[in-house]
Amino acid sequence: MQRRTESGPRRERREGGRGERSSRRKICQFCHDHVREIDYKDANRFIKRYISDRGKIEPRRKTGTCAKHQRSLSGALKQARFMALLPYTAEHIRGM
Repeated sequence: MQRRTESGPRRERREGGRGERSSRRKICQFCHDHVREIDYKDANRFIKRYISDRGKIEPRRKTGTCAKHQRSLSGALKQARFMALLPYTAEHIRGM
């Protein structure tokens, strides 16, 4: 069986296309720091970065956390909201 040779001009991959993926895989910050449990009282220190500017919990694909820590993180965020350490919505939305 013979190999096919390319007969036409080669298609070059365009930058920033739909099928483009990031070259580096995100790592879970909690696994990297060997965090045993995520505490809702640490809201001001590091939990705040896992909330969007609208007040929503950021998804795993954006933050890079593993499934185990994302579950405990969302529980801690909800508990911090309930204890009034974090707002449910962003301030600029509440003023409307």
